[in-house]
Amino acid sequence: MLIDDSERRRRLATRHGLTDEVRPGDPAAAARCVVALHGTDPASIVLSAKARCPSLAIDDVEESLHSQRSIVRVMGMRRTIWVVPTDLVPAAVGGPGARVARTERKRLISDVEAHGLHADGERWLASAAGQVLDALADGGERSMDQIRSESPGLVGSYRNGIGKKWESEVSIGPRVLTWMWADGAIVRSGNDGSWRSARPLWSAADRWIDAGPPLESAPAWTELVTRWLARFGPGTEADIMWWLGATKGIVRTALAECGAQEVSLSDGSTGWVLANDTGPTSSTKETGDWGALLPALDPTTMGWKSRDWYMGQHAPHLVDSAGNAGPTVWWDGRIVGGWHQSEDGAVGLAFLEDVGADAASVLEAHAESLETWLGGQRVLMRFPSPLFQRSTGRPVRR
Repeated sequence: MLIDDSERRRRLATRHGLTDEVRPGDPAAAARCVVALHGTDPASIVLSAKARCPSLAIDDVEESLHSQRSIVRVMGMRRTIWVVPTDLVPAAVGGPGARVARTERKRLISDVEAHGLHADGERWLASAAGQVLDALADGGERSMDQIRSESPGLVGSYRNGIGKKWESEVSIGPRVLTWMWADGAIVRSGNDGSWRSARPLWSAADRWIDAGPPLESAPAWTELVTRWLARFGPGTEADIMWWLGATKGIVRTALAECGAQEVSLSDGSTGWVLANDTGPTSSTKETGDWGALLPALDPTTMGWKSRDWYMGQHAPHLVDSAGNAGPTVWWDGRIVGGWHQSEDGAVGLAFLEDVGADAASVLEAHAESLETWLGGQRVLMRFPSPLFQRSTGRPVRR
């Protein structure tokens, strides 16, 4: 069974909430459209949700994270910050979170012993974790500094890479919180700053959300692969391994457990879909001729390791050496350029191919709408496109 690139682009449009006929209604629904939102860049959380929910206000995302708690930040896939619907927390923690936590725990114990901070790293870490949970036992939120003031076990640092160009002072406190977060004991609850900055506040996970215990490893990976296939399928084993940050063995077991089905892709490779998901995309109207401006690290742009079918030859202009994609301009299921803001807040486009006058007009309207929505607030993306790292001055509209 062949699922060609045109069908993959139609699926992308409808399943990721990027066309008017399939818009999600709130940030949690937007996250479900793409399994989870990238949270490494705090601004991308809001802009990715807004790209799918045009009527969304900035405060709506904060309300979903903080008041409703319908979405939650986790340390999960690829040791990356994600924002997931609350019902996905057990899988995110039980699968990739637990994998990250095991690695972080081992390294942390080794480092504190090797640098002479504590002779018995395991005993020290157990004590430090207990102090953190005691500090958060009242159900409140605290910053790193506030937790450290109540947790003497978190005080300390060491020099890393002595004599190297990257020599630095490493505090052990944040590393303890990262391990506990990945392990599901605590959660990044709030943000003591604007929506464009990262000043995390922490809470005890069982006091912040009622998501239930983490899933066992195998069911956790299977749940994540099932959700990914439902939104991103078809995809190759390499795509799924990359997205999860998992091994080939983990992915193959999960594919078997969820009853995934093989299909052929346009480039001759083998893709996977959920059983009985080989038919053409059904739609009440033609899904072509849609446009979108997606932020850096948007889940759609970052959803596959192999991106030629929607990015073409534009990757050198839009993706950095670490694989992080900057802000992108989409037309009819393909990336056709990038966007950024000038110092005065103007949103401008740079097309990497001729999209035609009609498409350019629609995309310019998207840029004007985003500029108005931002209201003069400038978003400094952590991962700007190489395209705009080379440019200067005010972005130029076609």
